[in-house]
Amino acid sequence: MMPVCQISSEQSPPLGDSVAGETDVVPERQRKIIHIDMDAFYASVEQRDNPELRGKPVAVGYSQARGVVAAASYEARKFGVYSALPSVTARRKCPDLIFVPPRFDVYKSVSREIQAIFATHTPVIEPLSLDEAYLDVTENLQCIVSATHIAEDIRAKIRLETGLTASAGISYNKFLAKLASDHRKPDGLFVITPSMGPAFVETLPIKKFHGVGPATATKMHRLGIETGLDLKAQTLPFLQRHFGRAGRYYYWIARGIDERQVSADRARKSIGAENTFAEDINDCEPARRELKPLIEKIWSHCESASIRGKTVTLKVKYADFHQVTRSRTSKTAVSTEDELERISYDLLDSIFPVSKGVRLLGISMSSLGDAEVSDEHQLLLSF
Repeated sequence: MMPVCQISSEQSPPLGDSVAGETDVVPERQRKIIHIDMDAFYASVEQRDNPELRGKPVAVGYSQARGVVAAASYEARKFGVYSALPSVTARRKCPDLIFVPPRFDVYKSVSREIQAIFATHTPVIEPLSLDEAYLDVTENLQCIVSATHIAEDIRAKIRLETGLTASAGISYNKFLAKLASDHRKPDGLFVITPSMGPAFVETLPIKKFHGVGPATATKMHRLGIETGLDLKAQTLPFLQRHFGRAGRYYYWIARGIDERQVSADRARKSIGAENTFAEDINDCEPARRELKPLIEKIWSHCESASIRGKTVTLKVKYADFHQVTRSRTSKTAVSTEDELERISYDLLDSIFPVSKGVRLLGISMSSLGDAEVSDEHQLLLSF
C-alpha cells in the first residue's frame, strides 16, 4: 500500500457549539477538499464516440411524447435544454436538437476509469453519482502539497485517458468546493481559500446554494432572503423556526462553514428501477408485464453487488401525475428473485382496479446490507 502523506496547514480556532460571536470561526483542522464534476457527462461521452455529434445540440434520452432529457450538451443548454426537461418541450426550445438513446453501461465504464484516477491520489473518495465526487486530499498518496496541483493533475489525466473534460472546485470544505466547481464550468478550475470563503458566499444568489432546492429557495425569497448575505443576517433561532433541523446547516454555510466529512464508505439507502409508458396502463395484467423487467433489473444488480434489502416499495404515477407508493418490510432480507417478484406483485395488485391510467411504475428495495456508495440519492437504474 502506498504511504499517505499529510499536507501541512495552518491551525484555525476551534468551532464551538454556541452562536454568539462565532461569525468568523472556522473548523479546527483546515481540510483540503476537491469536488470533481464531469462536464455534461452523458452527452459528452456521446459526442466523443460519435464525431458527427460534436459541436451540435445533443440530448441523451428519448424524443417520444413522454420522454425526458437525461442530459444535454452545452450546445443544447444554450437553448434552455436541461436534464429532466420533457422531450416535447426540449424539441420546442431547440428544433435542431439531436436525441441519442442512453448507454448506461458505457457511462458506468467511463465512470470507473475516472474513479481509478481519483484513487491514485486519495482513498477518501465520496461519489455522488457517475459524474461527480468529493475527494479529501488533506492527506494524499502522492505527497503533493498543493490541492490545486492535485486537481490539475486529475483533470489532465481524465482528458488524456477518457477524452473528456472535468471541472474542479478546491476549498476547505465540501460546500465551498461544490460551489467552486460550478463557478467556471465547463472545463474550469476554481479555488476558494479560507480568506475568500465568507465573502464569496455573501455575494451568491440563494438559489445557487448547494442544498437549497427550488422549494426552499422560494420560501427563502418570501422571507426576504435573496443572497448569502441576507441568509447570514438571520439568527439561528429564526432559521430553525422556519426550516427545522436544516436551519442550523443554513446558518453555518452562510458563514462559509461546513463540517461534513468526505465519507468514502456511506451505505446506499435503496436501489430502484422505473419506467414511464408510451400509453397509460389501465389493467393489472399489462402492469405486471411491465413490472417484470424492472424486478429482474433490480435483482440482477443485487446479485452482482451482493446486497439484499428488507423493504420493497412500489411507486405508481397516474396520468394526472398524482403519485402514490406502497411498501412492505420483512423481518429478514428478501433472499430470492421469486420472493421479490411475489412481494412486488402483491403491492401492485393492491392498487387495482384503478380509476385513472397509470403512466409510470417503479420498484425499489431499501434497508440494504453491504452497500458501499453514497447515500445522498437513491441509485436509480435507468430503464
